[in-house]
Formats: sequence, structure tokens, C-alpha cells
Amino acid sequence: MPARDLPLLIEAARAAGEVATGYVGGNLKRWDKPDDAGPVTEADLAVNDVLEAKLRSARPAYGWLSEESAHDPLRAAAPRTFIIDPIDGTRSFIEGNRAWAHALAVCDDGVVTAAVIYLPMLNLMYAAAAGMGATLNGVTIHASGQDRADGATLLAARTMLEAHHWHGNVPAFKREHRPSLAYRLSLVAEGRFDAMLTLRKTWEWDAAAGDLILREAGAISTDRRGNALRFNNAVPQVDGMLAAGPLLHGQMIGALI
Repeated sequence: MPARDLPLLIEAARAAGEVATGYVGGNLKRWDKPDDAGPVTEADLAVNDVLEAKLRSARPAYGWLSEESAHDPLRAAAPRTFIIDPIDGTRSFIEGNRAWAHALAVCDDGVVTAAVIYLPMLNLMYAAAAGMGATLNGVTIHASGQDRADGATLLAARTMLEAHHWHGNVPAFKREHRPSLAYRLSLVAEGRFDAMLTLRKTWEWDAAAGDLILREAGAISTDRRGNALRFNNAVPQVDGMLAAGPLLHGQMIGALI
């Protein structure tokens, strides 16, 4: 089934890219979500509509979990569920930055089995199916073999390196950041960065696709405590996220409070 779902996700992601890029450079309508949940634009909603129509018509028995859709009361009982972020990095999209992504995943009993992260403006298509490895534009990718935190390249917000999060001295990471969480996870899977860390509650649609791509690239992907990530939860969040190669991941988990 993962192999069957992956081509569908790739096709849907490309369709999403065609819709989203049509809004680039235009006079974009936007709103702020309630409870300081960030902005949403007409492009987010249009992409969500295209993805929902394409994916649910192809797999009508699957549940639906998307950042831009109302709660689907049937997803808990569905055999599998789509977990979708129509545009991950909406602020970046609004500002004209090119590093925003479509993140699409299929979840089976809490575990992601097929996933795509697509950045149309950068022509980057990350993809994975369970047991089949991870690819970037069709070429196999592997996570970094970095085994020490000191000197490791880390994608994280500056606040993640505040001393109260760590036992003793904060490791001497080389820190950078990217606006899209899905893209950050993909960069670790690709081996361009050694690790990604967020200690905040994280929405499933931001994390699900990257979780599988990381695991299929040989990385370890967990919550902030080192627990395996489970998706399609009643409250669709995970307790932070840490992604890195096996040796570095273990060292970071040991150093975090």
C-alpha cells in the first residue's frame, strides 16, 4: 500500500504547486487565524481544496487531517488518514520567500507510510514510502553520519539553545534556521544539516511527512523526549521534535532537560 500511495501523493503535490505558484507575485488576500495561530491566505485555501478533491476522490475510505480543513470526525476510525499541510511556511509565502512547501502524508495506525514534501519554487521533491528509502528528485538520500553535538549543524530557532533546555553547557552547534518545518526536516534527511530541533508542541501536519522521509533516509525522528512519533491523534500535535543521525540523536537526547 505505501508504494501505491506514493505516486498519488507526488502527483497531488505537483498539482498543489501549480495552484500555489499561480498566486506568487499577486495581490494576495490573507487573514489572521484565531488564538494567534498565524496567517492564512487564499492560496492556502485553494491548495487545500485541490488536494482534498484529488486525494479523497482517489482514496474515499481514507480520513482527512489538514491544517486548513474542519475536523473530520471519521478520521479516527478510518483505515488510513491523509495528513496535509497545504502550504508549510505561509509567512514565507506571503513575504515572497521561495522556501515554502507542500507536505503530504498517509498515516496507517499512527505511523506514516508514504510522504512527500515539495518545494515548487526550488524544484525540490522529497519523497518516501515505508521500506523503500527516501529520495530527492528521484535520487536516494541519506542523513548525516555526524556523531558529536559540538560542531554539528543544527536547524533550530535561537530560543532552542537557551541554557535552561540543556544539562550543563549548551553544545557548540552551528545553528541556522529555515521558515518551513517540513523543509528543515527534509534538509536533515538529505544530509545537508546534521540535526533539527523544536521543543514546542508541533502540529502533525508540519511533522508527519518529514518523519517518514527522515526515517527512510537513516535518521532517527522522535519527540523531544526520544519517544517514537505517533500521528492521527485526537489532538493532532506531537511533543516537539528531534531529528538527527543515530549517534548524534542519542547524544542530544541525553543532553536535553
